[in-house]
Amino acid sequence: MQEDLRVVFESRNRQSCSDRALVLAAAQVPHQLVDDGMTAALVVPAEYSARAVHELRLYDDENPPVRPKQRKKIVYQDAAPGLIGYVFVVSAIAWFAGYSVFGHDWFEAGRVDGELIRRGEWWRTITALTLHSGPRHLIGNLVFGLLFGLFAGRLLGSGVAWLAIIAAAATGNAANTLLLESAHRSVGASTAVFAALGLVAGFVWRGQFMAQDRWSYRYGPIVGGLALLMYTGTGGPNTDIGAHLFGFVCGFLAGILLIALGPVPTDQRSQRVAGGLAILLVATSWVVALQA
Repeated sequence: MQEDLRVVFESRNRQSCSDRALVLAAAQVPHQLVDDGMTAALVVPAEYSARAVHELRLYDDENPPVRPKQRKKIVYQDAAPGLIGYVFVVSAIAWFAGYSVFGHDWFEAGRVDGELIRRGEWWRTITALTLHSGPRHLIGNLVFGLLFGLFAGRLLGSGVAWLAIIAAAATGNAANTLLLESAHRSVGASTAVFAALGLVAGFVWRGQFMAQDRWSYRYGPIVGGLALLMYTGTGGPNTDIGAHLFGFVCGFLAGILLIALGPVPTDQRSQRVAGGLAILLVATSWVVALQA
């Protein structure tokens, strides 16, 4: 090779130089790869430098650098109001039902009853979420409800999260009754608990809030949600597996729907309106139930 040489490409990545050396070889441009251990460079005779630069530019235009997708930034919201509301409502209804306040049998009026729901008593899909068979049942749903509700509230804000959870859980109760067993009867917030879990999984997965370059990250929210569902929602002789499964599925679909509808409003006014609607939905359902 002649002594009058020109550097046409330089990089600390030797592989980048090797790839471009193949380009020059294919274009029949004399070249040499020089590597001093820290930096690699391609040099060509001076009379070939313009042609070499042109060939390398064409290669770069056809092979733009692959940039990894950046994770979408999550702006976490205040989950406390929703958690406080959840504990207050569930605990208050437990006390009302335990002491038959207003002279009503709250369990008879509000539990899931497949035959009555099929006859149009839709409110039972919501009122049953606030009833529990005993202290252990209540405490378990309070603990897991606070945990999954925290995740949902941090992502969506307290109002939007709990409105979505109630809607998804009510749909899950209805689906469990209408699709599986007409004589089904149950009580408990566990359907809402797993709706919250599904909501988080669907929202994070569809919103692509995790790195997208590896399949394990892409499907991590789904796998994690299903693992928690199987670990916490399928044990015990009295476990309503159908309600847990439908709650999770309906919550997951709700999370996807929220992404499809556009950015979730995070301002305080929107969150208060959504939270008010959630409380109104529960209160209205109980008023109808106790008057039916």
